[in-house]
Amino acid sequence: MPQTKSHVKNSKIILRNRHLNRKYKLLIKKAIKTYIFSVKNTSTNNSEENLNICLNNLSLVYQIIDKAVKRKVLHKNTASRKKSRLANIIN
Repeated sequence: MPQTKSHVKNSKIILRNRHLNRKYKLLIKKAIKTYIFSVKNTSTNNSEENLNICLNNLSLVYQIIDKAVKRKVLHKNTASRKKSRLANIIN
């Protein structure tokens, strides 16, 4: 257990940040899953509507990843690697 007041405050801050980081990471994982699911549906039914849905889901994932980088949840290189891999899936 922390002994000083500053350590007590610091542990509260760490818990708060951990909660926020988990929230952003879960948002990213959910968005990626919906994107991959839409790509799989497009591979079975090749129509222009399904392709547009995939592109919309991809842009949503990009927005969430960029916001996580802005809030320093993810490193920028990690984010660019994730984006690159997701873009290659649709090709």
